[in-house]
Amino acid sequence: MRRHRQYRRDAPFVLLFLAPSLAGFLLFFIIPFGAVAYYSIIDNPVNGNLVGFDNYRALWASGSFRKAFVNSLMFAGVSVPLLFAVSLGLAMLLKGALPFRQTFRSMFLLPMVVPVASIILVWQTLLQWNGAVNGLFLKWGVEPVDWMNTGWALAVMLLVFLWKNAGYNLIVFLAGLANIPAEQYESASIDGAGAIRKFRHITVPGLAPTSFFVIVMSIVSSFKVFRETYLVAGPYPYDTIYTLQHFMNNMFQALDYPKLTAAAVLLAIVIGATVYVLFAAERRSRRALEQ
Repeated sequence: MRRHRQYRRDAPFVLLFLAPSLAGFLLFFIIPFGAVAYYSIIDNPVNGNLVGFDNYRALWASGSFRKAFVNSLMFAGVSVPLLFAVSLGLAMLLKGALPFRQTFRSMFLLPMVVPVASIILVWQTLLQWNGAVNGLFLKWGVEPVDWMNTGWALAVMLLVFLWKNAGYNLIVFLAGLANIPAEQYESASIDGAGAIRKFRHITVPGLAPTSFFVIVMSIVSSFKVFRETYLVAGPYPYDTIYTLQHFMNNMFQALDYPKLTAAAVLLAIVIGATVYVLFAAERRSRRALEQ
């Protein structure tokens, strides 16, 4: 009862301190998303006639949307596990006594501070038709490859995505590894545990919260790869890298607001549902570890 009275007394001060953040969140996130959801169920912003789910049916009937939707899911399904494995592997390597460890850390952190346009300029210089890589191929007598207009386009964008995001996950994993007590590894060594058993029974459980955070942020990042793809290949890239952001950008340029807003709502639902499933799985795994 005493604690309840204390909460009631402190509640106005808590709300006062939270008011600027709540106002910003309401103004820049909740209200705009509500407007997008409203526009997705009307015929157009001028007439404003309610059409229900007709915009969503028309959207799903669009072949370009279905292609963009599948490509986005496939890119996330491939890039997120790959980014997780690469980031964790690099963190394990850089945690140990590796020569030039600080240099490697700085190298992987460099993409975080360099503007995206500068990064893409480097990749264009390397992988365009007359780029450095094809120049080496010609020098070695190998046929040049049109990297961004063949099946290699997806591999190129995966490589760009890894290089752009691995540094952030690397720092998060290094912080998580630093929080695992060294005594656990020492006790396991005394008991005769090898590197694999240490990793399975100490590192993996100890990194569970960190891994969950990395996976969630990687999923969000995988759906935001539009900037890189757009700057490398333009608004209509090769089929395998035509994503939902490309579709929405093209609908915006065509002033097709019903399809644009319906696609935005569906993308938000997909990301929200994925994050919800991950939160539920994280809670279940935490409860299992606590038992």
